[in-house]
Amino acid sequence: MEQTIDIEARANAGEQYFMQGYNCAQSVVAAFADLFPEVDTDQLLKVAASFGGGMGRLRMTCGAVTGMFMLAGLENGSSTPGNQEARAKNYALVQELAAEFKQENDSLICAQLLGLRSGQIEPPRPSERTTEYYRSRPCPKLVACACRIFARHLAHKQQ
Repeated sequence: MEQTIDIEARANAGEQYFMQGYNCAQSVVAAFADLFPEVDTDQLLKVAASFGGGMGRLRMTCGAVTGMFMLAGLENGSSTPGNQEARAKNYALVQELAAEFKQENDSLICAQLLGLRSGQIEPPRPSERTTEYYRSRPCPKLVACACRIFARHLAHKQQ
């Protein structure tokens, strides 16, 4: 990750991926996929596919947040069992990212961010992406926020 991080460009990219029809988690990881050339982007998007709608439309943890967490794992995660140091480093980053998102948006929970009644499981069929859908949902802005947070993390790390 030697290239300079343009925070607003990453935020705009994430928002555009969402507007193209990717879910919130996919949009965040797609905005940074180029920084992880060792990972197949198609596979990354498939892994992130289940986390839209607050994890499969369960409206739990916001998909934009889980997208940030996936990126944290790509950056700091370990595939070695029992690597407690790497695990602690990754968890610390996840907690830092979560705290920043919550500070900016008052919640990490999809249902709360959308103003929906908590605990209500929705049908698995995704909402149609209409003009009204985009007008009524904060999702593009939440994706952009998550991208800004992760981009700021990367930019700070480069200093």
